[in-house]
Amino acid sequence: MTIQQLIAQRRSCNHFDPDRPLDAASLRSLVALATKAPSAYNSQNWRFIALQTPEAKARLLPQAYGQRKVVDASVTFIICGRLAPHRELHHTLQATVDAGLFDEALRQSMVDYATQGYDNNPQGQRDEAIRSASLAAMTLMLAAEGMGLASCPLSGFDAAGVAAEFALDAHDVPVILVTVGHDAGGNWPQKPRKPLDTVLAVL
Repeated sequence: MTIQQLIAQRRSCNHFDPDRPLDAASLRSLVALATKAPSAYNSQNWRFIALQTPEAKARLLPQAYGQRKVVDASVTFIICGRLAPHRELHHTLQATVDAGLFDEALRQSMVDYATQGYDNNPQGQRDEAIRSASLAAMTLMLAAEGMGLASCPLSGFDAAGVAAEFALDAHDVPVILVTVGHDAGGNWPQKPRKPLDTVLAVL
C-alpha cells in the first residue's frame, strides 16, 4: 500500500480490542519509524513513554479524563517534546559527524545557531518541543496504519497530572497521547474534511 493510500484511509479509532497486545518488536518498530520525523537542527527533541501494562494504563486513565481507549489500546504513548534542545545538540549531532554528513565546523555552527535561537527563549523552546512531538506523533500513527494497526491522538488530558504521575523530567513537555492497537469494530469511518478550496491558498 502506498503512503498516499495509508493517509487516505487513516482514521481515529475510539474502540480497541483490549485482549490483543502488541509484541515488543512491533512496538520498537513503531517508535523507530516515528523517529524518522523531521526536527529543527535534527535535534530529535522528543521522548516516547509506552504504557503497556494494565497498571501503567490505569495510572493514566484519570489524567486522560476517563477515556477508556487509553486502557483498551495495546499501548498508549505519552509523546513528549524536549525543552532546551541546544544543550544536547553537540552530542546529538555526533552520529551525523560520524556518518560523514557534517564536519566539525558545521556541527559547531548548527549548535551556535540553535543556542542563539533557544537560549533565554522559553517560548521558542516550548514551540519547538510541540512541533517536534507533533511531527513524531503523526509519523507514528502513519507507521501504525502501515502495520495494520489502529491509532488515535488525544489532546484531552491533564498535562501537569501526567508529568507528576509519571515523574517526567523538567525538560519533558507531554504534548500528546497516542493510542495504538487493534480495531474492535464499531468505529466511525474517516470523517469528511473541509473542501480543499476553503483551506488552500495558492499565491
